Amino acid sequence: VQLVESGGDLVQPGGSLRLSCAASGFPFSSYGMSWYRQAPGKERELVAGISSDGGSPYYADSAKGRFTISRDNAKNTVSLQMNSLKPEDTAVYYCNVRRRGLSYWGQGTQVTVSS
Repeated sequence: VQLVESGGDLVQPGGSLRLSCAASGFPFSSYGMSWYRQAPGKERELVAGISSDGGSPYYADSAKGRFTISRDNAKNTVSLQMNSLKPEDTAVYYCNVRRRGLSYWGQGTQVTVSS
């Protein structure tokens, strides 16, 4: 299993970013995918999740109304569109899949929201 995140950047408050995760090494279309984030000094937290067929998205309260998770099973990618970004969204964002009792992570992509 390999997960490679991209799209992180420095953005001003109120701005937008789109994160992408390229997945390989497993039957992508058969698994739900998630985005987590970890801010300095804090525990890693679930931000959003999406089922294998793209339905039933889940959002943490902090993400509702601002973030949208989506996936492209033809391209083996899952994305996170983030709008109206706030300084408290600053974190390393990770793509995640759970398969056969194991949890797999990418290397993460840094999102910094600051003026």
